[in-house]
Amino acid sequence: MVTIVIIILTCIVSIPAFNNRDFFYRFDFAPYGLEERKQYYRFVTHAFLHGDWMHLFFNMFVLYNFGGGVQEYFEYYLSSKGIFYFILLYLGSIIFAALPSYRKHKNDPSYHSIGASGAVSAVLFSFIIFSPGSSLYLMFIPVPIPAILVGFGYLAYEHYQSRKSNININHDAHIAGAIFGIIFTLIAVPKSLPAFIDQIFYLLKF
Repeated sequence: MVTIVIIILTCIVSIPAFNNRDFFYRFDFAPYGLEERKQYYRFVTHAFLHGDWMHLFFNMFVLYNFGGGVQEYFEYYLSSKGIFYFILLYLGSIIFAALPSYRKHKNDPSYHSIGASGAVSAVLFSFIIFSPGSSLYLMFIPVPIPAILVGFGYLAYEHYQSRKSNININHDAHIAGAIFGIIFTLIAVPKSLPAFIDQIFYLLKF
């Protein structure tokens, strides 16, 4: 339910902003505006903005597929507090994923960033911690792949792409979000670590 609410809210904010550039630039992630004008709300609001339909669809599609499962895991381990921790995971990762860009570009008035990719990465990697052996299907690959291998491949790809300065995608935010998702899950649910290790050993037997 929380995942659906996040998706609806993101769509309500993103879709009108496609054609309203004043609104778009008022709430996107602009480190220079944060540094010079103390517009700290941008640390959160940028995650509810997307550049186009494809950007919005991809992020919300991944969130839809993994958000509900992650919330269920939190509720399984933490009972009624699970919803609170899931919301904290999502909102906390939005801020944490923006920190590398803030540090790099706080003196650059031309830099802008948007999207929930950092938070979606956190949700994905939280799922991987809870269930590393789950079979995932990727586009154009007709065979199931263990979630833990998808995670390693994702991080390797994002690291490689982050070293290219000519790509207009915030790969640093993707990596930071993934790191936040892993650390937050292990701290919030200490039992997830031995469960993760047990599942990895089970996978290695095959």
